[in-house]
Amino acid sequence: MKKKLLAMLMACSLAITACGQGGGTKDNTETIDIAYQYGLAYAPLIIAKEQGLIEKAYKEKTGKEIKVNWHQMNSGSDINVGITSGSLDVGFMGIAPAITGVTKKVGYKIFTNLSGQEHCLTTNDESIKSFDDLIDSKHQIAVVNVGSIQHIILAKALHDNGYDAHSLDSNLVVMKHPDGMASLESGSIACHVTSSPYIYMERENENLTELMEVNEAWTKDNSFIVGVASEKLYNNSKDAYDALSTGISDAIDYLNNNTEDAAKITHEYNGNSQEDELKYLQLGKYTTKTSGVYDLATFMKENDFIEELPESYNDFVFDNVEGD
Repeated sequence: MKKKLLAMLMACSLAITACGQGGGTKDNTETIDIAYQYGLAYAPLIIAKEQGLIEKAYKEKTGKEIKVNWHQMNSGSDINVGITSGSLDVGFMGIAPAITGVTKKVGYKIFTNLSGQEHCLTTNDESIKSFDDLIDSKHQIAVVNVGSIQHIILAKALHDNGYDAHSLDSNLVVMKHPDGMASLESGSIACHVTSSPYIYMERENENLTELMEVNEAWTKDNSFIVGVASEKLYNNSKDAYDALSTGISDAIDYLNNNTEDAAKITHEYNGNSQEDELKYLQLGKYTTKTSGVYDLATFMKENDFIEELPESYNDFVFDNVEGD
């Protein structure tokens, strides 16, 4: 009886460990749980999902099936909670929250870059022409989250132009990108820091103007959205990890080489016309190679956004990742 009880307890333990960490279904099909967010920067993931590219890569490698569960979430912090709890294996988020997660030992590393995009600070107040007009003012600036990539880019723009990186922290209000744009256009806030496609929509509004310092602080050649994978997935489910990396790479290649067809797939997800979606996709940069990760991490440490700075770029990424 003791042996049977011990065997049952061990089986239960293994089942719990497998759940959300490259685990299996009742028929032993391996599963992988992936979280992503809203916006044009995540377009390759829609392609990977719709075309089953991760499943295809897994079957080509192993001859077996894999079940991929996709979860759309509102923020990188939600994804961090999911990976910490074991309900997620993979997440896609801004580079700044990913850097924070690695340094806080959430239990993941970057396995791919996904996209680079322009950013902007847009205002509805003609009197706001520089940071001098915002510092020590009561003007509210919408960002998607405190600690988000938009917040960090704003801080870096301040730093690059000779200001304290935290000098506008008290002006920040948290809003989802579409809510921030609506509030900006209605006049209930003064400024909005955002990315695609909202940046393009706001630029088309003749009642809004832009402070270019934010755009210059972090260009589309730098990493914006990256993919992180749990260390458990990497260490315990190598076939699933390899299929994940291959599937995302194939999706990026498809988008870059078949942009018109990609727009047909992604435009409804992003709420754009097919024509606008194509235009917006062509303005972004989609690549698996990271850029600027360690430089941004260094800035974040020097300005107290993170407590620890790992020794090198390699501490942030898995072995197969190219970049800096």
